[in-house]
Amino acid sequence: MKAHSKETQASLTPRSAVQILLEGNRRFVSNLKAQRDLLSQVNDTRDGQWPFATILSCIDSRTSAELIFDQGLGDIFSVRIAGNIVNTDILGSMEFACKIAGSKLIVVLGHTKCGAVKGACDHVEMGNLTELLAKLQPAVYQEKETNADRTSKNTTFVENVSTINVKRNVINIIERSFIIEQMVESGEIGVVGAMYNIDTGKVHFYEDVMYIRDDKNPAFSVANLRY
Repeated sequence: MKAHSKETQASLTPRSAVQILLEGNRRFVSNLKAQRDLLSQVNDTRDGQWPFATILSCIDSRTSAELIFDQGLGDIFSVRIAGNIVNTDILGSMEFACKIAGSKLIVVLGHTKCGAVKGACDHVEMGNLTELLAKLQPAVYQEKETNADRTSKNTTFVENVSTINVKRNVINIIERSFIIEQMVESGEIGVVGAMYNIDTGKVHFYEDVMYIRDDKNPAFSVANLRY
């Protein structure tokens, strides 16, 4: 399998980019990696890169997006930070990835048993980590299903917060970046949320935060997210 070229990148749509990631994850789960000549991909990308997707994921050592989605050199932009949170540096990186480098899709990829989410659930304070975990607190407080044991010891509570965090950040990206908002509105790119299960290796895409405007969803508008 060869690295993406400018032509193959341009031929993709946001929805076809999702499909490529789904197919890659199926290969990963089945332990059937695509055949790649990595040295050839190094040569193919030495004069430029044309990644089709940008994936925001956690720094957790078990959640490498390239491996989870069975992608090669030059295929995806990988943005990693504890708790897959959003800040201005990450937004700027995403704007570059989509507006300048031609990426068709932004994925916010959470994962089960997330240590950062557990830390936020326990209201941990430690050095610079305190400020990072504060960005996860809105998801903790938004979780209303759990009345007792709202700590990291409660697995259901942790996973509920993880899901809320992913979905909040999908919307945050669109609301906090005018460039990304306009590209989503025009159908140039999509922004979606997903969860990686570290027990099974499977990725689940959330249909309710799959913001793609195309023939399958022509009525979608970013204006709908404000109400």
